[in-house]
Formats: sequence, structure tokens, C-alpha cells
Amino acid sequence: MTRRELAGYFLSLTGYVILAAGMFLMGFSFVVLLVKLQRDPTPMPLTELFYVTPFFWFILLLSAPVITMRLFALEKFSGTFETLMTAPVSDLQVVLAKFTAGMIFYCVLWLPLLACLWIIKQYTSNTAGFDPAVVASTFLGIALLGCLFVSLGCCASALTRSQVTAAVISLGFGVSLFLVGVLADRIPVQATWQAQALASLAFFEQMHDFARGVIDTRAVVLYLSLSFFFLFLTLRVVESRRWK
Repeated sequence: MTRRELAGYFLSLTGYVILAAGMFLMGFSFVVLLVKLQRDPTPMPLTELFYVTPFFWFILLLSAPVITMRLFALEKFSGTFETLMTAPVSDLQVVLAKFTAGMIFYCVLWLPLLACLWIIKQYTSNTAGFDPAVVASTFLGIALLGCLFVSLGCCASALTRSQVTAAVISLGFGVSLFLVGVLADRIPVQATWQAQALASLAFFEQMHDFARGVIDTRAVVLYLSLSFFFLFLTLRVVESRRWK
């Protein structure tokens, strides 16, 4: 079933449009960084410079909704969802297969980042730009945030038969979570426990740690927990549809 979902991405025009758009935004952002580094060299890792650009967060927040909007909504719109529900597979297998396919495509979307980092390392004096450990931790952060937003997108897609509606719901919740994290950075240390709980959603600062090569286990647990939560909600939505 995962292969079937991946074929839906790689054998359709939509999948290549998503990949092309992601490559364009990454390439453009790195051209800007390249010009900046030529004028003002810095010892900071390239990953740390890239994560603060608007392009990074634009790709991160927008890619998951457009990747996941088709997973369940298209099945419902085309009338194949009922057939899928009668197949000899469990609801959990269906949800996990679609989530896995979405995550694989999401990771493929970010692969050009490696090429961009290597090219900038070759043409600038930034010797710290391609530190394997820092690059690995950066990709770990991107993958963990991807798990969160892809699982959120799966849940949104399971709620409707319209791909556009699914994308809007997913993007709206994703941007809301991001903004809560941005505002949480301004919460003082003496704030209430509720405010401190919101501060745990400080995605920007957490991604800063990953981009510097620092892996915070609290962030890892948070992203995985939220991902499991949204997948659980997706499973419940699919199960409720089966019994209608």
C-alpha cells in the first residue's frame, strides 16, 4: 500500500510540481546566502544560517499540507475509500502506509539541501558548512518536524473529501502551532505552568539547536508525541468512517 501511495506522487504531475517548487525555493535561498557569504564571511555553520531564512520555514510549513492533502481526501472524492475499507487490511495499516508514503516524499523533497550545502562549501571560505554531525542533526530536526506536520496533514485529509480544504486545515493548524511557539519565546521565566507548557512549542529555537548540532531530547519526545497523537486522531476518524 505504501508503494501505491508513492506511485501516486512520483507518477503524477503534482508530485513533480511540489519537488520543483521546493528545489527552486532552496536554490534561491542558497544563492542569497552565497552572495552574503562572499561579502561577509562567517564561521557559523551553513545550516544555522539557512534555518533563519523565511524560505526554510515557508518550505517546512507549506510542503506537508500539499503533500498530505491527497492521502485520504482524494480517496473519498474518487469513491475508492469505501473499496479501501473493504480490503483485507486494518485501519491502522492504511493510516501508517499513507503516513509513511507522505514522509518518504517529504524527505525526498529535502534532499537537494545536501547539494546546496556542498556547493556553498566549495565556493566560500565557510569550512564549517558541511560538518557531517551538524548536517545530520539538522536533517533530524527537519525529519521530526516533518513527522509532526505530515501526521497533522493526514488527520486533516481524513476529515474531508476536498483536497483544498484538507490543505487549508493542515496549513492553518501548522502555522498556528508555529506562531504559538514564536510567541512562547517571549514568555518570562516566572510565567505560569500553562505558559511554560506553550513555551515547549518553540519550534524556532528548537530548530536552532538542531541546526547547531545540538539534539535536545525534550524536543525529540515532543515531536514524536504530537505525531503519535495526530496519527491516533487520524485512525479514529478512519474507524468512524468504516462504521457509518
